[in-house]
Amino acid sequence: MRDSIEGISRRRLMAGAAILAAPAILPRRVFADEPVVDLHSPSGNSLRHISSAFPEKGPMIVHRTRPNWLEPRFEIFDKGVFTPNNQHYVSWHYQTFPTEVDPDKFTLAVRGHVEKPLTISMKDLLAMPRISLAAVSQCAGNSRLYFEPGVAGAPWANGSMANALWTGVPLRHVLDLAGIKPGAQVIRFAGADESPAEDTPRFMKSLSIDHARDGEVMLAFGINGEQLPLLNGFPLRLVVPGWVATYWIKALNDIEVLDQPDTNYWTVKGYRFPDVPDHTVAPGQTGYNLVSITKLFPRSFVTNLKDGDKVASGKPVYLRGIAFGGDCGVAKVELSLDGGQSWQAAKLGKDEGKYGFRRWESNLALPGTGAHAVSVRCTNSKGEAQPLKTTWNPQGYMRFNVETIKLTAA
Repeated sequence: MRDSIEGISRRRLMAGAAILAAPAILPRRVFADEPVVDLHSPSGNSLRHISSAFPEKGPMIVHRTRPNWLEPRFEIFDKGVFTPNNQHYVSWHYQTFPTEVDPDKFTLAVRGHVEKPLTISMKDLLAMPRISLAAVSQCAGNSRLYFEPGVAGAPWANGSMANALWTGVPLRHVLDLAGIKPGAQVIRFAGADESPAEDTPRFMKSLSIDHARDGEVMLAFGINGEQLPLLNGFPLRLVVPGWVATYWIKALNDIEVLDQPDTNYWTVKGYRFPDVPDHTVAPGQTGYNLVSITKLFPRSFVTNLKDGDKVASGKPVYLRGIAFGGDCGVAKVELSLDGGQSWQAAKLGKDEGKYGFRRWESNLALPGTGAHAVSVRCTNSKGEAQPLKTTWNPQGYMRFNVETIKLTAA
C-alpha cells in the first residue's frame, strides 16, 4: 500500500538509504539480454535498449548511461494523468550526479544577500509547512528525436516529460526565514552534481525574486505520495510549476541570493533558442537573437493509438490522450482530419491542477476506408494554441507543434 505524503518522515527517508546507495551508473553490458525498441526517428538512429536495471525504475528506454538519460515507453502516458514514479524520466547534465545519499547528513545552504544565512537539514524541512500541487516536468529537449533535419543533443523521443503531485516546502517560506536584504535581484540554485572538470561550469539556474516568492515554487521532497527517487533528485528538488525542467534543480543543496544579475554560463549562454515567433527558424537561417527558455508551451498527444495503427471502418474510433497548457491550464483540445482546416472538440477529463496533464477523449468518425491523418491540438487558458507548422531550431528545443498520427480504416 502506497504511503501518504504525511508518511514522508525522517524515519522513512532513512529507511530508503540502503536502496539509494545502489549504483546509478551502469555499464553497457546490462543491455546484453534486454529488448530493443524502435522510436521511428525520421533521421534514423532509432533503436534503443530497454533496461530494468536502474535503481527504483521499471523498464526504461536508455539513451545514455553517463550521465543517465532514461525515458519511459510512450504507452505509460495512457495509464493515467499522473506518471508513475518508477517511470518518471531521468536526465542529468553531468556524470558526477550523486549515486548515494545519506539524508541524515544532507543540508541545504541558504546564503548570499540575506540577513541570516541558513544551513537546513532534512529534519528541519520536513517539519516546515508544506504544500502540494500537480505539475508537468518536461525536458527542454523533449521530442528532439523528431526534429527534421536532425540536430545534436540528447535524442529524446516524446517521453522526457512527467506529471506528478509534488509535495514540499514553499521556497518563499525558506527565503523569509533567511531574510532577503534590500537590493536583492535574483535567487540562484545549484545541486549536488558538481562540475566534472575545472573548466566546466557548475550547473546553476536562477529565478527573479518575485517568481521565487510566488508561493508555488517549492523545495520538493515528495512525489505522488512517496519520497523522490534517487535518479530524480533525492532528497530535495526545486519545482518551478509551468517552467521547463531545466530550472527544476535536482539534489538541490545550495540557494544563493544575489544583489546583481546572474552571469553564470547556464543563465547567459545555456538553454537558449531563437527569439522569433514559435521560436522556429529554417535550417541554415542566421541573423536572429537568442533568448532563454523559461515557460512551457501547450502540448497534446493521442495515447491509446499510435501512428500506423489499423482501426475498423464504418464506426466511430475512440481516441483518448493527454494535454497540458504549459504555464497555465488547458482550455480545450480539438481534433482534425483535414490538416487543420476544421476542428472538432474533444471532451476534457477532470482538472487535477492547471500545471498538470489533463485527459481528453473523443469518438471520431473516419470518412471511409483507407489512410487518415488525425491531428490533435491544445489551446491553453491564455488562448495560446499549438501551431500547425512544425517547429524547428538548431538546438532542438521545445517542440510544441500539433502532433499527427496516421490511422488506416479497413
